[in-house]
Amino acid sequence: MMGLPEPVDQSKRGLTAGLSREEEKPAARTVNPWEAAGTELVARERATTAPEETARQATTPGAPWVPQDESSGVVFARRLGRGLLWAVVVLAAVTGVRAWVVPPKAPANATAPAQAVPAYPNAEAQAVAGRFARAYLGWDETRKEERAALLATALPAGADGTMGWDGKGRQEVLAVQPGAVTPAEAGRALVRVDVLIRSGGPAEPSAGPSGSPSAGPGGTTPRAESGARWVGLDVPVFQAGGRFSVSGRPALVGVPATGPQLPDAPAVQTDTELTGQTKGTIEKFFAAYAGGDTESVSAPGARLPALPQGIEFKGLLSWSVDAAGTGDRWGSARVGWAMGGTTVEVAYRVKLTRVSSSDAQRWQVADIRGGAL
Repeated sequence: MMGLPEPVDQSKRGLTAGLSREEEKPAARTVNPWEAAGTELVARERATTAPEETARQATTPGAPWVPQDESSGVVFARRLGRGLLWAVVVLAAVTGVRAWVVPPKAPANATAPAQAVPAYPNAEAQAVAGRFARAYLGWDETRKEERAALLATALPAGADGTMGWDGKGRQEVLAVQPGAVTPAEAGRALVRVDVLIRSGGPAEPSAGPSGSPSAGPGGTTPRAESGARWVGLDVPVFQAGGRFSVSGRPALVGVPATGPQLPDAPAVQTDTELTGQTKGTIEKFFAAYAGGDTESVSAPGARLPALPQGIEFKGLLSWSVDAAGTGDRWGSARVGWAMGGTTVEVAYRVKLTRVSSSDAQRWQVADIRGGAL
């Protein structure tokens, strides 16, 4: 029916066939006839179709492709391309596609970072201005060349050595104090210098017998020495090649007669009891402070050098201990010192510390400072 061989009935086989008793012996293994027929049919189809199918695939145009194994390089390239594609997608999601198409514009007001300007050498400018001020305001008509030589050290080569002086009179410079420096362009600056001077000006002529002014020895008019006073000097300087020089004539300016007004000091409460207990200790300390021996009246570990010889302790003018504080205490003292043929009063801030011994406790001086801050 299906092209399979006709099955054989085993019961008829034993009855009709004249087989010997040996042929009628059962086989070692019973075979299913349907399985044997199916196996034989498959073998026939393979034998008949394999050559025909191979020839048809080789000659027929448009035959389907034959699968082939891909090499490792092709697989790696494909995976790499996929990875790069996903990286681009992720980057676009993070930064935004618009930033790729239209790059952001730089701010219009962007400026270059400012470069640090080196500080003006104030100390060198003050040194030159101070040296010039001492020579400029000090003169003696009997020693003109000396002043010109001193000025030349602070002036450019070939500058006027008189700097406007008419060559007369006498004036002494007692002190020079350089002050503020105001820088300008091209290495120039203006230096303020305060100078303490004492002048010898013309004296009031005394009337002779005839009422006319009397002349001094040699026919010169006698001069009276004026007192010392401060005067300000604005000195223009410039820097060239690492050196400073005065660039022109200075200007005389005034010095304030008084300093600025001080703010009101906060009120300090006084510990009256401790002030009375420590007054004798403070008097002994200042007496030893002028006498040259402070170790015996100072707290252990304190280093308080004594005053030089020629200063005498005249007395403790006032003493008060501040009420604030629980450990070391601070107080204010006014002391009279005799020196230079007179008496001067000075102010101190004194630090007291409690020192304990086996049998008693006492206050001693641990530190002193000038004035009240």
